[in-house]
Amino acid sequence: MSKTLLVGKIVAALNDSLGLLVNAARASHAEATHESSKAENKYDTRGLEAAYLAGGQARQAKEILDSIKVYESLIVKAFASGDPVDLTALVKLETDGAQSMYFIGPRSGGLEIMSGRNEVTVITPQSPLGQTLIGKKSGERWTTTLGGLRVKYKILSVS
Repeated sequence: MSKTLLVGKIVAALNDSLGLLVNAARASHAEATHESSKAENKYDTRGLEAAYLAGGQARQAKEILDSIKVYESLIVKAFASGDPVDLTALVKLETDGAQSMYFIGPRSGGLEIMSGRNEVTVITPQSPLGQTLIGKKSGERWTTTLGGLRVKYKILSVS
């Protein structure tokens, strides 16, 4: 699996999200400034609520735009056998017998990308799983407790 192609898919997904959010922010702004949103009494907050929503959507759009810029300038590292997990690593992880793929990215944790038949989840080094993975190597195992349940992990590969 090409990580450069994966990063391209991440940027495309972020661009799609940005487009939807920009359209929603424009609609919220139009709602907030439309004549029908003018308060009819002191308890009518439709216009104010729409303005708050438009402002929040604009901030979120800026965060996505910043993420796009970071990913477009990201230098993807090639990991050799035995290299520790770090930024831009693609990690195949086994959790209690189930396998999953993670891309260690600088931003946009939680984003899920289809790459061929594999779903790859973007995680950041700041996330709990990212903090655990950084510095570990292929073949390492560990056990942790999540919500009162013991969970076994094994790194199958790092690329």
